[in-house]
Amino acid sequence: MQQVPMGRVTTMGRVLRDGIAPIVDLIYPPRCPACGEATGEQGGLCVECWSGLAIPSEPSCAACQRPFGNEAIPEGSFCAPCLGSPPLHDGIAAGTLYTDTSRKLILALKHGRRIGLAPVLARLMAARIPVTETERVIIPVPLHRWRLWQRGFNQAALLGRELEKAGRGTLLVDGLIRTKRTPSLGGMGAKARTRALAGAIAVRHKNQIEGRDILLVDDVLTSGATSLACVKALKRAGARTVVITCFARVLDEALDHAR
Repeated sequence: MQQVPMGRVTTMGRVLRDGIAPIVDLIYPPRCPACGEATGEQGGLCVECWSGLAIPSEPSCAACQRPFGNEAIPEGSFCAPCLGSPPLHDGIAAGTLYTDTSRKLILALKHGRRIGLAPVLARLMAARIPVTETERVIIPVPLHRWRLWQRGFNQAALLGRELEKAGRGTLLVDGLIRTKRTPSLGGMGAKARTRALAGAIAVRHKNQIEGRDILLVDDVLTSGATSLACVKALKRAGARTVVITCFARVLDEALDHAR
């Protein structure tokens, strides 16, 4: 059987998609996923909601990408928290800071099952991920199997798949597993979060992680406790570097300086 070249398959898929787009728009008029206002294309945000997103500014900390604000800080400088306690990770690339608009988008993806938002959110993440010469392994923060069964999907894995399409690495969807159910970490202190996550994250496919550069994907970075547990597991498995990427990062002190 004659094989169709991949480029031709891609072109045919694009033609088919563009051909049925007007029909889809007629039946389901495009709406902003954050506020419901009419937009020009499916999955796009309205102007007001775009303006409600806060993009982390530069200059920023060389270790965690915490924005310094408008001060003239030399490149390669570190923020006070990283100087006091150097992070185990090798950088944080957040697409946006956590605002009302980014919160609505995350909730629409996770609980509203608007999985079509994943490409929009991932594009903002991809724009913030530093380019490297070596190919990264993309690993999503895992859900426990019962949570995965209830929700039907792992939002971090959906974002990871889109980052793979954007050329940011190769997806290893089950590189990490969650071995036990953990309670909500909201409201817990640092020690309580550490206890709750003890032994909850484990590595699979160690041979595909050892000596590799890892891109750890999550939707929201709040206290960082879950991400830290993942980073520890990956580093114990021999990962060379682990960069954390997320769509929204809770960093209230940086909002005034965001672009």
